[in-house]
Amino acid sequence: MSATEHLELSGPASVETVALTDGTLVDLRPMRPRDAADLIRFHHTLSTESTYLRFFSVHPELSAHEVDRFTHVDHRDREAIVARIGGAIVGVARYDRIDDTNRAEVAFVVSDAWQSHGLGTAMFHALACRARGAQIACFVADTMPHNTKMLRVFHDAGLPVRSEFGDGVVHVTIELAEGATP
Repeated sequence: MSATEHLELSGPASVETVALTDGTLVDLRPMRPRDAADLIRFHHTLSTESTYLRFFSVHPELSAHEVDRFTHVDHRDREAIVARIGGAIVGVARYDRIDDTNRAEVAFVVSDAWQSHGLGTAMFHALACRARGAQIACFVADTMPHNTKMLRVFHDAGLPVRSEFGDGVVHVTIELAEGATP
């Protein structure tokens, strides 16, 4: 299955293997609490620029609270997918439902070495599939204007996207309607 094909992760323990644009196989699966140490190791591999683009500030360390929050998700209102190559985490995609709505904030971070290989796209499609199953109709995100790789993932997803610039960030809304699936 290519990184651009539709993915279906059926449950919290499910794993999908996809091929990136260079043929590298990557396992995508929902985050679990036991991923905490691997998540910390992954975070330490990220460049200052990557953490800045993800957290909007220099963020060299994850706090204990962040690690707990990031690894404990209910797989409905809060979801996270980890991408692994050779057992190591190389990317994380997540959403958090906004209150009791059908909207969720979405965020991604991909290891610097694996950016521009289709990993963000593969994680986006897997996350969107899970969000639809949880009755989420759209993703929203705030992205730095110079985060062109993330903006490209959103705009190339084959789904209706609206972008507005304001307050120094790009506000993105992505409709997840079933009929709009790439």
